[in-house]
Amino acid sequence: MQRITFGTSGWRGILCEDFIFENVKVVTQAIADHVKSNGEGGKGIIVGYDSRFMGEAFAREAARVLTGSGITTFLCVRDTPTPVISFEILRRKAAGAINFTASHNPPEYNGIKFSPSWGGPALPETTNDIERRANEMLGEICYNECSIDDAVKKGLLVEIDPMQDYLDDLAKKVDFAAIAKLGTIAVNPLYGTARGYLAEPLKAHGVKVVQMNANRDPYFGGFPPEPSEKYIQDFIKLVQQDPEIALGIATDGDADRFGIVDGDGTFIEPNYIIALLLDYLVRVKGVKGGVGRSVATSHLVDAVAKMHDIKVYETPVGFKFVGELIAQDKIIIGGEESAGLTIKGHVPEKDGILACLLVAEMVAREGMPVKALLERLYSKVGRYLTKRVNLTLSPELEEIFPERIAATPASFAGEPVKEKITVDGNKFILQDGSWLLFRKSGTEPVVRLYCEASSEERLQALVDAGREFILGKG
Repeated sequence: MQRITFGTSGWRGILCEDFIFENVKVVTQAIADHVKSNGEGGKGIIVGYDSRFMGEAFAREAARVLTGSGITTFLCVRDTPTPVISFEILRRKAAGAINFTASHNPPEYNGIKFSPSWGGPALPETTNDIERRANEMLGEICYNECSIDDAVKKGLLVEIDPMQDYLDDLAKKVDFAAIAKLGTIAVNPLYGTARGYLAEPLKAHGVKVVQMNANRDPYFGGFPPEPSEKYIQDFIKLVQQDPEIALGIATDGDADRFGIVDGDGTFIEPNYIIALLLDYLVRVKGVKGGVGRSVATSHLVDAVAKMHDIKVYETPVGFKFVGELIAQDKIIIGGEESAGLTIKGHVPEKDGILACLLVAEMVAREGMPVKALLERLYSKVGRYLTKRVNLTLSPELEEIFPERIAATPASFAGEPVKEKITVDGNKFILQDGSWLLFRKSGTEPVVRLYCEASSEERLQALVDAGREFILGKG
């Protein structure tokens, strides 16, 4: 029997293989036991789900197990964005939330993400405990269950819709009046949970909206629900063909990631959005504090921080670490290159809805398209170009990988290595400020290579050098 393993964002599995009702009940019982062991069982747990197949059914089974353990359960009445569930944890002062989501994974996946009472993704000490408890129970009927009807009669099950409370709070953090002056905005919730959370508030504040992929589809149109350039070509084409559209904004399946398309149809990499918003929040909105970024995120963030004389916190990959900095009120904004960010005073969880609306506000108030804003920023701090590639290892290379990556070469692509950082993976900072990061996947024979340089030619040279370092010549 396959073990339950929590990754950077919970436990994920393929439907009907390892993600089955029996395992879901075991993991839910492990979470219930963990929460009760911390003395928080009386606070209640929120249960939500995204727009994937069988989400409601998994959520109801989790509710049966939680209420069977005497824990009050707040069950979402429709598919709900991950950041909204995080917001609701804090608003209700709940013990945490169980969220059935596999985020941007392909449609055959589902997952359980647990967020504790501080509202962010569970840290390793929490997931390790839940993982241990679950694996000790696998293969046994070890969970308590209560029928839905009995749970309702006992007052242990309450249905909730947290949408309006979240949107009311969002209206205090986003300048919708400024956005209304921008022109038409294209919205793409990618068949996911952001339906109703992006287009409707914009319309309510007088913004002209063109929307696509706004119906629920567990197959996500045949693609992974990821708002990356590769998977939103239909949306990019829509923006390109309509001269009235000033900006395109998209979210992933559970609305914690964002995708930005400039008015001319150019896809803007998330790395650059994080740096642009940092500059905007400091310079225009006067927010004070540091900035948090993962080790894989662009140093354009660092350049902006240096310009404004603010501290940079470098974290391992996984938004839980950035969220912790938000919860501790250490940073203005925290982000990851994989399209996750949040801001000071908001939830300690990545929020694609907020990110999209802040970009719209920035473009409206600055009076410039995103590409122009980026070029203006480059003129102040220099040019930063990033690239990520996956390197597939043969069985032989996978065996020798630990030895190979432990070495520190004198140089890459002719540039001396200045520093090696091992916060998460192996990151080599070169003399000219460019860098490479190698991170081994925990689930497949793949090394993720991240590179950054000041020109396309130099960037490609680093990618080639990184590939040769791991795979060898030829």
